[in-house]
Amino acid sequence: MSESLPVRCPACRRSHRYTVPAYPCVCGAPVAAPLDPDRVPAAVGHRSWREEWVTVRCGSCGTHGEWPHPELGCPCGTLLRIPVTGERAEAPAGEGPGRPAVPIRTARDAVTAVVLYLRRLGHDDIRRADQRPTSGIGLAGRGVLAQLDPSARRATPRDVECLWLTAMTESAACLYFSLSGYTAEARVRADALDVPLFVLDASGAARPENAPAVALDADAS
Repeated sequence: MSESLPVRCPACRRSHRYTVPAYPCVCGAPVAAPLDPDRVPAAVGHRSWREEWVTVRCGSCGTHGEWPHPELGCPCGTLLRIPVTGERAEAPAGEGPGRPAVPIRTARDAVTAVVLYLRRLGHDDIRRADQRPTSGIGLAGRGVLAQLDPSARRATPRDVECLWLTAMTESAACLYFSLSGYTAEARVRADALDVPLFVLDASGAARPENAPAVALDADAS
């Protein structure tokens, strides 16, 4: 069961009960960040990529992963960052292996789902890409570049080409993830450039959409 903690908003003094969400480790066991009851939640002003993630250890397989930092939105409009301890969270033993997925409700959920998938491919150093893509969100790791489009539009051939060109200049492999799919022309262009295309479904699972993606997904199984 996920840990629960009483939280008071420092802005309006309203009291809340916060339950930390659990996320699936690559081994399939749920992992939740350990909350620190002795520290006061801080209001989030300026957001930074580094502060939005916390390192947590899975107690089932020992894997250290980066997970979204616990946050709570107060009705007064203040966003609170919930303190976590320096200890590693433990996942309960006995959970069977499975494919990690994060239900997608926001663009941030989609980013988390992509990061989890890239970890399954062996990329444990995923961060925001230094070069922002023409559309969507760029993620990068050692030797890999991924683009996520969380919008309601389908990706175009230009989107695929821009990702491929950026990856070529960085001598990296590339993957494209979309919530809404791809135009027929984008699929043809991706096949010609050998760019794997994936669609994230509502559960956060990455579904391969062309032959390069199918081949890559086999390595992630």
